[in-house]
Amino acid sequence: MILEGRTLAAQIRESLPRRAEAVCQKLGRPIKLCAIGSTEDYGAYVYLKKEVEAARKLGVETQVFEINNQTPAAEFLALVEKLSADDKTDAILIPRPLPDHLAATDFADRLAPQKDIDGMSNINTGNLFLCKTWPEIQALKGFVACTAMAVIRLLTYHHVALEGAEAAVIGRSITVGRPLAHLLTCQNATVKICHTKTDLPRALKDADLVCSAAGTPGLIEADWLRPGTTVVDISTNWHNDSLCGDADPEKLQARGISYSPVPGGVGPVTLAVLLENIILSGERKLKENK
Repeated sequence: MILEGRTLAAQIRESLPRRAEAVCQKLGRPIKLCAIGSTEDYGAYVYLKKEVEAARKLGVETQVFEINNQTPAAEFLALVEKLSADDKTDAILIPRPLPDHLAATDFADRLAPQKDIDGMSNINTGNLFLCKTWPEIQALKGFVACTAMAVIRLLTYHHVALEGAEAAVIGRSITVGRPLAHLLTCQNATVKICHTKTDLPRALKDADLVCSAAGTPGLIEADWLRPGTTVVDISTNWHNDSLCGDADPEKLQARGISYSPVPGGVGPVTLAVLLENIILSGERKLKENK
């Protein structure tokens, strides 16, 4: 089975223009997204512009602030605080990677959780890891990392059983690996987090589900996995003049392994979840104002 994501993404996005318009009418202005993006990583910055343009097409007002290796930490932190306090800014997006000296700051402490649409503030992260069950996740008033949530929604859409499943997550970043592992735990999967020191063939041999966010083309060998395993390939790598994930889809398919394609798998769903969170930030603002 191929776990394509474009159909699910279209379903998520279908109602967003109507919801955005409803918020605009009640607020008396469009929902406003402010993004702070580093120009040092060309690929990430191009993708940020794509996200911003997709939001703009929904009727969202957008503003992008550029940062780089020369941006003073104090200036970056002041901007985060200013946008967090600004009543007319509803959503804030700060995609990683950030320049090292900015990533090392306490910006995540200063980011307003109700505007933090990618779940990177310390409050949103902490609240996520306090949850034990899926109903608790659903009741969160903040946001969860978009890519991690997109993986769960993609698996649910394709009816992949998670309760009782043996799951392996490759990658332990705070943006994808760790939040995804926790979401899977809240779905009652038994989760193993893998990293650069993990013996992958041994770790994956009994897995029902493998979610890879390592960013290493060819990392996962199909013969490490049992037929019937599901592989969610989260990585987007540029290799041999084309986009690819961490596994070879042809080899997976030949072994009877279900997989999400790259591109066309997790990526479209992640963007749809991000756009949904932007609209949700405006809807929550309305509730606050009542």
